[in-house]
Amino acid sequence: MERKLDLSRDWPAAILAVAAIVLIPWAIALGQMLPSRHVADHWDAAWTGFDVILAMSLLATAWSFMRRRDLSRGLAAISGTLLLCDAWFDVLTSSSGTDLEIAVLLAVLGEIPLATVCFLVAMGTSGSLTRANARHVVRRLKLL
Repeated sequence: MERKLDLSRDWPAAILAVAAIVLIPWAIALGQMLPSRHVADHWDAAWTGFDVILAMSLLATAWSFMRRRDLSRGLAAISGTLLLCDAWFDVLTSSSGTDLEIAVLLAVLGEIPLATVCFLVAMGTSGSLTRANARHVVRRLKLL
């Protein structure tokens, strides 16, 4: 059952929706303005820092799953999102050839499956997946 938007109660959702709508033309404009190649200072620090943040997020998610289940859903959503971002940028910023092949392999065999586990935890469906509820999980992931 749908309900009407109540800005006194739903203002965070309204702000996020407006931000998303504004972000779409901004992304299109950036796609037109930015060069396809750019040399960046501190490239090593950016990637190292991101991987450290990802590792801390995964550790926090694992810890919360064992000790503080009430925190695990939110932390798992964050970890899954970081994993997908890592896969995306690893693939898109890799040089052609072996670097790209390794990035794709890591994304397909590592980051994306781990992100899927994180999202299952975030949705509260990480328990024993039986044939009976596997279809339900796939539907919730909107893959069917």
